[in-house]
Amino acid sequence: MGQAVLVNQKDNVVTAVSDLKEGEEAAYGAGSDRRQIKTTEAIPFGHKIALSQIAKDSGIVKYGEIIGRAKTDIEPGEWVHTHNTLEIYTPSR
Repeated sequence: MGQAVLVNQKDNVVTAVSDLKEGEEAAYGAGSDRRQIKTTEAIPFGHKIALSQIAKDSGIVKYGEIIGRAKTDIEPGEWVHTHNTLEIYTPSR
């Protein structure tokens, strides 16, 4: 079983902390609130995994903030990266 990191409870993605194979379970969360997500494809170390369905044009949320938009529908367990992300936003200061 692999591991992933959930940064903020509002996030709809987690980050893989090792290379994950297709069909591998990745555990994430803290304390008694540990959960698992099963990958639908190989996920490289440091890359994002969708926790829930993310509809086309919907926000990809990490750090509790929208960091991009889905270019296509993304299913739970899918790799979230440039191939299915429309754009990455940088917060204005």
